[in-house]
Amino acid sequence: MGEHGPPGRGIKVGLSTASVYPQNTEAAFRYAAEIGYDGVELMVWAEPASQSLATVQSYVRKYDVPVLAVHAPCLLISQRVWGSDPIAKLERSVHTAEALGASSVVVHPPFRWQRRYADGFAEQVAELEEHSPVIVAVENMFPMRADTLFGRGANSAKRLERRGGPGWGLTAFSPSYDPTDTGFRHYTLDLSHTATAGTDTLALATRMGSGLAHLHLADGRGAAHDEHLVPGEGTQPCAEVCAMLVRSGFSGHAVAEINTQNARTTAERAAMLRRTLAFARVHLNGLAPAAATTHPRADLI
Repeated sequence: MGEHGPPGRGIKVGLSTASVYPQNTEAAFRYAAEIGYDGVELMVWAEPASQSLATVQSYVRKYDVPVLAVHAPCLLISQRVWGSDPIAKLERSVHTAEALGASSVVVHPPFRWQRRYADGFAEQVAELEEHSPVIVAVENMFPMRADTLFGRGANSAKRLERRGGPGWGLTAFSPSYDPTDTGFRHYTLDLSHTATAGTDTLALATRMGSGLAHLHLADGRGAAHDEHLVPGEGTQPCAEVCAMLVRSGFSGHAVAEINTQNARTTAERAAMLRRTLAFARVHLNGLAPAAATTHPRADLI
């Protein structure tokens, strides 16, 4: 939390570069500058620009938008980004964050087939944090749900609601998709992943406790796939989580990680990003709704 002002006013709100896909990393910097985000979370993935420190630094200068966090290349689609060794990739992610002045690295728990990585993951995370000012915040994930076979959208959300949970599924992560089962110093709480997992979000946030250092602000309805809706447009207690963070004196960053792939135009995508930022400004920074939707550069897109 900032040193001055009311509780929550100092919480920075960033934009994940993944939120503008299929547009590119530079587009995310441009949206962040024009809409009024405080920075970006750099998703390192297949796009060459996202992997290049020099290119990202040029975007920081061009748009005057800092990198608040780096998301390590640990998605299935980025298994070969920065090589095939996940141990080396996590270390490089931390060094990249240091070079960019970012305060945190977001990383998923290891996949079950990454046995050597999984066996030493907790120790590697602890060692990296010991020797760097950058925190490594391990993110909650979700199981592969069997009901995906019967539809991934609204019907799967209704099935989860009827059951009170996701039903039968498998975890691709070792030892669990819930990082609190292992225990780490720092965590990322993702509010879309909690929806897909059927997790009690507030209970998970409580288990993370003071280790909750990074928020992926999104929403979900409980569908069998990861929805990443605009916060307030699903069933997750997004406002309640934000209020909890403000009360606790949260000193990390909140990052909008929403899915805008279905936006038909640039203006429609920008509107989704604006709604997300407005939600964050109201619930994390204590702004009135009218003030939260106004930014001097908001008409530039």
